[in-house]
Amino acid sequence: MRSLAAAAVFLLLLLNCSSSLAWHGLVVKVLDGDSIRVKRGNRIVEIRLYGIDAPEYGQRYGDRARYFLRGLLLRKTVSVEPVDVDRYRRVVALVRIHGRLANREMVREGLAWMYPRYCKRKKLCSELKRLQAKARKQRRGLWKDRHPMSPWEYKWRKHAGLPVGFHREYRLPYGR
Repeated sequence: MRSLAAAAVFLLLLLNCSSSLAWHGLVVKVLDGDSIRVKRGNRIVEIRLYGIDAPEYGQRYGDRARYFLRGLLLRKTVSVEPVDVDRYRRVVALVRIHGRLANREMVREGLAWMYPRYCKRKKLCSELKRLQAKARKQRRGLWKDRHPMSPWEYKWRKHAGLPVGFHREYRLPYGR
């Protein structure tokens, strides 16, 4: 019975998010460089930025990605355009602030990769790929490193028990 109710809630959430109707909410927390929590009415919704993958917690440039996104979005009203729901039941979305697409800004600043496995909107993904190449050419953000490790490789190596290197760039007084 409980699993049936959970499945029904998940299906409702999926159907609700499959419409391209954007909604507005207040960003109450930035979890990392590609995940935020947004207050919508009296609910908190976890959002995963569509089409990008930012460095993980503990991975080189992970802190910088999170702090940049925090400066861009925290305690601000954003427009959320749902695209999908991921396996963790997060809403995967395009997030805009004052007409700027946060997903795009992360790649432009060299703080996230275009995520080829999940980026399926051809026009947007092509643009993200071009912005990534430009950031790489200009050696912005994580592209200052000669061979930055993508988050999906980092996670794979970590899961496989291979060395990944732990790196803390800096810590601001307000922790994770």
